[in-house]
Formats: sequence, C-alpha cells, structure tokens
Amino acid sequence: MRPQKPKSKEYVLRLYIAGTTSKSVRAVANIKEICESSLKNRYDLEVIDIYQQPVLIKGEQIIAAPTLVKKLPLPLRKFIGDMSDTERILVGLDLRPKDQDR
Repeated sequence: MRPQKPKSKEYVLRLYIAGTTSKSVRAVANIKEICESSLKNRYDLEVIDIYQQPVLIKGEQIIAAPTLVKKLPLPLRKFIGDMSDTERILVGLDLRPKDQDR
C-alpha cells in the first residue's frame, strides 16, 4: 500500500459585497475566475452581502466593500476592490511569488 499524497491546501475565502452594484458583481465574477483557474477543487468561497447579512461583518473589521478575506490557510489577508488585479490577488493568496517575471 502506497502512502497517500498530502492534501493540497484548502482555501477558505469570504467575499463581502454591498448589494448588486457593478463593482460587487465584477468582484464576484473576478474572484470566481481566479479561484477556478488557480484553486480548482481546493477552495471554499462564501459571498456575503453586507446589506442582507449585516451581523456577519461583526468582528471582521470590514471598512469597504467589496472586500475579500482569506481565512485559511493562515496568515489572514484582506483585499479591497473589484478583484480585477489578478496578479496582486495571486501574490496575496501565496499562489505566485512576489518577484516573478520582474
């Protein structure tokens, strides 16, 4: 019997949006695309509308929306905006080295 390969890291992400504004819609589409292309089957993405579920932002220190919070793997990280800067998101999620191709 062969030893099992270690499981890839599971990413737990929360995207806080403010209603269905164009920026919120773009942020959802952009982060889903990033997750599907770079974290296929290794992520749990929860989209939280702060207008519909305001209780869920307590303790999260959300100061703007859209905000993406990477809960796991640690360290916790936050990204603000429409998630269109794919390179910055990938570096922040530790999926790409900071100085690649520079």
